Amino acid sequence: MTSDLSTALNLLGIGMITVFVVLTLVVGVGKLLIRLVNSLPEEIKQHTNTPGRSQYIESSKIAAIAAAVDHVTLGQGVVTKIEKIDN
Repeated sequence: MTSDLSTALNLLGIGMITVFVVLTLVVGVGKLLIRLVNSLPEEIKQHTNTPGRSQYIESSKIAAIAAAVDHVTLGQGVVTKIEKIDN
């Protein structure tokens, strides 16, 4: 009985330490990525605003988006900005 309890506590400790280490790595890598992206020049960050790309969205698509937002939010939502995202 005592060895079973000892084994369970050892597994609990190892599991908690493992979770702590993994979460610490996730937070560290996230902070490193944020610093890396923030250190990039503005020209690279705003590559979507290059000249020659069309910013025009058809009025039928705008109406469909506005209707969908109105339906999903039960009339409480308002579309204020629509941006095209290139895949």
